[in-house]
Amino acid sequence: MVEDVDSASAGASGPPEAPCAPDARLKILVIASLTRSLVNFRRSLLEELVASGPHDVVAAAPEPDSETVDELSRMGVGFRVLPMARASTNPFADLRTLAALIALFRRERPDVVLAYTQKPIIYGGLAARLFPRVRYFAMQSGLGYAFSEENKSVWFRRFVALLYRFGIKRAEAVFVFNGDDERDMRALGILHHGQKVVQVPGSGVDLDRFRASPVPAGAPTFLLIARLMKDKGLYEFIDAARRLRSEGLEARFQILGPFDANPAGISAAELDAVQREGVVEYLGETKDVRPYLAASSVFVLPSFHREGLPRSILEAMATGRAIVTTTMPGCRETVVEGENGILVPPR
Repeated sequence: MVEDVDSASAGASGPPEAPCAPDARLKILVIASLTRSLVNFRRSLLEELVASGPHDVVAAAPEPDSETVDELSRMGVGFRVLPMARASTNPFADLRTLAALIALFRRERPDVVLAYTQKPIIYGGLAARLFPRVRYFAMQSGLGYAFSEENKSVWFRRFVALLYRFGIKRAEAVFVFNGDDERDMRALGILHHGQKVVQVPGSGVDLDRFRASPVPAGAPTFLLIARLMKDKGLYEFIDAARRLRSEGLEARFQILGPFDANPAGISAAELDAVQREGVVEYLGETKDVRPYLAASSVFVLPSFHREGLPRSILEAMATGRAIVTTTMPGCRETVVEGENGILVPPR
């Protein structure tokens, strides 16, 4: 069942309730900024939460698609539509998100809340401050565009850091995917003194779904899977393809992934211009990357984005593909130089 948070009643939350006993039935709310990520990146976590019950598990995210919502329903996870302009810097849109989250907390009365990525963490944390009984957790899977080289605005970086500080203060624990993010969050004043931080090795990959397969014979295929953003290294990948082609290398260079409204995103017109050169192939977007990984020879992610621990690299490694990626935080942790791939400087 899909419910729209904006249209739901934001009635009174009532008096605070006592914390639930360890074996009690819990209402668990997971907040995301991309609906599909709930299935692509958090499937195992959601399934484990449901299996550890009896618990009521509900996810909230913007722009649902029926296939994802149906998949969540089959997993035993409810879904609520959350108004959120993920890539917008419009303060009024963000205030609407905050108000919708407060209404959602009041209506769902969650015992535990887990938020991941920037806006869910910030505004989920601010909403949680109004509900003392809620156990709030933040999962920081990379610091993202605001703290990347693409963002040249110092004031914007400081403002986002301040919002993070207010939002994350409420977190009982903060999960990070690499040590660099924890150090930078402390340096930026986002984390509070004594705040519990747990470093985990990414969100993992289901090895029953991603299995090693032989590398195809013939000319090599270099595959990049990412959202179509400049700071994922798309232009660096294209430039490398041009150079290798000019040197006579017989190879295919492929890009797979969706367009993104992020300020660092590239447009369809930009991609069309590149495709007309015949240097790279754009494969579109998919909900199942496995056949594309199986058809590739080498996986490439030349990112200078602030990654957590890229799921795409983990999936390529599980498929048995060599990795070419950068020394950026989150990327460099995936490669043992000369064994499963190589590292290059970003840009």
